[in-house]
Amino acid sequence: MARAGTKSKTKPSQSSEAAAASHYDVVVIGSGAGGASLAQSLAGTGKKILILERGPYLERGPNNWNSTYVFVDRAYRTKELWYDKANKPFHPNTHYWVGGNTTFYGAALFRLRPGDFDARPHAGGGVSPAWPISYTDLAPYYLNAEKLWHVHGKRGVDPTEPGNEPDYFYPALKHDPTIANLETYFKSLGWKPAALPVGILRDDANPELSKCIRCLTCGGYPCLLSAKADARTIAIDPILPRSNITLLPNRKVRRLETGPSGKEIRRILVDGPDGPEEFSGDIVVLAAGAVNTAAILLASAQPEHENGLANGSDQVGRNYMFHTMSAMVSITPTRFNAPFPKTMYVNDFYWNDPAGGFDHPMGHIQLLEHMDGHVLEGQVEEEGIPPFAIPDFLSGAAAERMLAFLCISEDLPSPDNRVRLKDGRIHLDYTHGNLDGHKRLVQKLDHAMDNFNEDGVHGSILRHHFQVSQMLPLYGTAHMCGTTRMGDDPKSSVVDANCKAHELDNLYITDASVFCSSAAVNPTLTIVANAWRVGDHLKERLGV
Repeated sequence: MARAGTKSKTKPSQSSEAAAASHYDVVVIGSGAGGASLAQSLAGTGKKILILERGPYLERGPNNWNSTYVFVDRAYRTKELWYDKANKPFHPNTHYWVGGNTTFYGAALFRLRPGDFDARPHAGGGVSPAWPISYTDLAPYYLNAEKLWHVHGKRGVDPTEPGNEPDYFYPALKHDPTIANLETYFKSLGWKPAALPVGILRDDANPELSKCIRCLTCGGYPCLLSAKADARTIAIDPILPRSNITLLPNRKVRRLETGPSGKEIRRILVDGPDGPEEFSGDIVVLAAGAVNTAAILLASAQPEHENGLANGSDQVGRNYMFHTMSAMVSITPTRFNAPFPKTMYVNDFYWNDPAGGFDHPMGHIQLLEHMDGHVLEGQVEEEGIPPFAIPDFLSGAAAERMLAFLCISEDLPSPDNRVRLKDGRIHLDYTHGNLDGHKRLVQKLDHAMDNFNEDGVHGSILRHHFQVSQMLPLYGTAHMCGTTRMGDDPKSSVVDANCKAHELDNLYITDASVFCSSAAVNPTLTIVANAWRVGDHLKERLGV
């Protein structure tokens, strides 16, 4: 059997023996959170499982922690071009490696709130739609995911929690001094700041025994120490020693083809390192990410599926969502004492403004990672300012005096926000919806930070702080979801509540493309939990 990193020996139109060698009980397309977790959930069944990943294994080395290499050179980011609704090309902030985008994420691992699964009106007349599953359906899988992915946190503080969940298996991370002072200050405003649920292999009580060293290079970087709970570290690497698991990197799936009935996928056509390859599986699981999952289905148009595979509803690619997000940076002349600041969040404004005057969802606030000067250079270059225009000493000085926050608001689904294929190229049509709630959220944080002193007490509105904020543009592609949403009605959804395609007997989807709404918290834990839920369904189907 082919092992990780080996080249497939299968070729199209080979002998029946070769065809049998390329057939698996389950083929998983994509090794990010959804694909890796689904494979992990089935690994103990003994079923023959193939994981196809378009990217390579990312090597460990000094460049993993080199901010210039990561943020200015963008060496790990894809070089491919996508196109916006004006046909303007852009490089998406997407990474193709074993482990997917989780290799570079910030490891904030939230449960969706119970109310996120229900229909809810938003400002401007929009509605966040209900899911065909509930929070209760995912609750045991959330608990399993929190344990498996080493999520550190503390229950009983966040006002949006239902109040009956077991506490985290791993205690909340300790705040650095400035963050502890900020927590005190937020509480003085009547807010309820909570410990950010972070997935890292860290024991603050025994730091000398921890893989994680609370370094300055976490979010946005691959972890040199394998101390971040990402899909490769947590799900892929542990199952590779099993004889029934095969991982083939550098395999880009081009197309899925059905048999004569049009109801079952029979062929998976792949671009391999040495040319075309072909695989098949009793069960095919698509988990390539919200954009690429939709693109594969659209590229798989065929006589029985003229509008794209699984697309009789014309919903494949539609309802694209990526969180409405603004990064806000608070800068002072004095240095902060917060080398690992990403340990706190605020959900007081998740559903409305508790002070009154706005009874619609606003969103979520969380602290971001430490930024050094080169990270800052990389960010401003995205806005058209060349790195050489900002001297190292200036960007470094600014970075040592910055606290960075992320304000996240729910992005509502719209059928006109969609993934399309044109001449084989990905086009992403997107227009922002109503931004009232998000603007109010940013203003709340902005005004609060005007009066923050590093000693945790109130200051004057004329203090030395100033804030800058920037809403994430389309190229950010952060937290993208919704392009093959689940539902009970085949006319308005792509997959059912078990994430099986309505129109195909053996196709499942386990990435965030099945999300009905984006909610306003990071999606990774929900992707993992849902993949394990689908895994239990597949165990029943496979009779194991």
